Amino acid sequence: MSNETYFVGVDVGTGSARAALVAADGRVEQQAVQEIKTWTPEPHYYEQSTDDIWQAICKVVKQVIAGINKSQVKGIGFDATCSLVILGTDGAPLTVSKNGAVEQNVILWMDHRAEKETAKINESKHALLRYVGGQVSLEMEMPKLLWLKRHLPNTYNGIWRAFDLPDFLTWRATGVDTRSLCSVVCKWNYDAAAHNWNEDFLRAADLQELASKKFAAIGSDVQPPGKPVGKGLSPQAATELGLAVGTVVSTSLIDAHAGALGMLGCRADNNEDAVDDVQGKMALIAGTSTCHMSITRTACFAEGVWGPYQDAIIPGYFLNEGGQSIAGHLLDHVLKTHESYAALKEQLVEDKYIYLHLNKLLNQLAQERGLSNVSCLTQDVHVWPDLHGNRSPVADPTLRGILTGLDMTRGVQSLAIKYLAFTQALAYGTRHIIENLYQHKRAPFHTLLFCGGLAKNPLYVQCHADICNLPALIPDEQEMVLVGAAALGAAAAGYYKSLESASKAMGGTGQLLPPNPQTVELHNRKYKVFLKLLEHQRQYREIMQGA
Repeated sequence: MSNETYFVGVDVGTGSARAALVAADGRVEQQAVQEIKTWTPEPHYYEQSTDDIWQAICKVVKQVIAGINKSQVKGIGFDATCSLVILGTDGAPLTVSKNGAVEQNVILWMDHRAEKETAKINESKHALLRYVGGQVSLEMEMPKLLWLKRHLPNTYNGIWRAFDLPDFLTWRATGVDTRSLCSVVCKWNYDAAAHNWNEDFLRAADLQELASKKFAAIGSDVQPPGKPVGKGLSPQAATELGLAVGTVVSTSLIDAHAGALGMLGCRADNNEDAVDDVQGKMALIAGTSTCHMSITRTACFAEGVWGPYQDAIIPGYFLNEGGQSIAGHLLDHVLKTHESYAALKEQLVEDKYIYLHLNKLLNQLAQERGLSNVSCLTQDVHVWPDLHGNRSPVADPTLRGILTGLDMTRGVQSLAIKYLAFTQALAYGTRHIIENLYQHKRAPFHTLLFCGGLAKNPLYVQCHADICNLPALIPDEQEMVLVGAAALGAAAAGYYKSLESASKAMGGTGQLLPPNPQTVELHNRKYKVFLKLLEHQRQYREIMQGA
């Protein structure tokens, strides 16, 4: 390590802050994690603290750079969840909580308090909504700001700056108020084509105050990802992080988008002749929720899928973003609410082995029943998985889950089959997103790429390969979100000439998992049932509403 050049990637997820020391070729040399606190004062309300988050970041960065000379770190990149940060005078935290707690100044991305405000903004049918699949999501920032205006007017009127969390981190690191094009175009309805905020949209959303002082509260200086911010780390931030003053800081990315940046440059092992076409890849960042990222040279407008977002990840490409509001959290819920979960947990040393145990059990069950493939175990069990609403392509946060095919089976076998059915349902949801893009003239995909916690589950990955009938590429380096964050720092420092070249240089290689042709017919039939479950849910609502 003595003379090597490094970059630091910082990732703030839903429940923790992580940092990695990353070599110029994308190798993660060191990493550290620190939990962050979340308050849930009411159902569907989730709040965090920027002070708590920054302290966690400082701790993990110091840990990963221990043992090297800080001058070896040439750049740092930040990514984070698309959560809303509110600051008052002089950058002090400003409460977003009804209880007035000052430290609680972040509305987490998964907070669903702004349902009415979301509907209000969508009623305008403004032309900019075309870039978010036809309607803004209540996970985005404008509905949350409107909620603050309606419910916490003192907070709203006291706003000095409203940041997306990734942009708060670059401001905290440098003292320079810039915004990443990724954040504002994906989550704030920024008009990327016009390179400006749209005052007419803000008026239609009843947020016209945000246009004052040349949009100072929401950002007047918008830069693409991978560009240096100011003069790098400020003296204060450098001391707190343990890095050198002036270390290059890149404009940020949303966490899932950093994962996509890292993965889009990944290539299959022993396949040097493959066409290096980033447009044919879909990157799945699969954790608490799942984001489905793909980029194209020309804009693709797909109803219910966010985008096309111009230059949101890599300049020169348009991003389409699909997603599932819950994925890893859904499978955890399915397991932990089952009657056999406690008994199963007692048999295993750690929670992380539960999925491995269930995967092995499913293989045994298939063999005992004389089935050709594990997938056949759910021949008569079908799931619509949106217990927390549908992000895309239906874009309906009021949708709920359906499970059909229940029998009197009890015990761990029952849990295993239910877990398989929900895992398959997440993959059918991905296929639903892909087919929606195809219906809007999107060129075919040739590869699925995976990172995040769920990417470590071989059943989840194989279900996607089989159900979408596409090979799955699993990067050898599992922490691709951190690699993507570090690639930001490498591009900003000028070590690579562009973000695209940084992605390809640092994306590394991976193992290609082909789809199983024997399951095609089964999954085609089950996918038809999957779509019927959506149709039936709508019919049930019509019946109950007296239609």
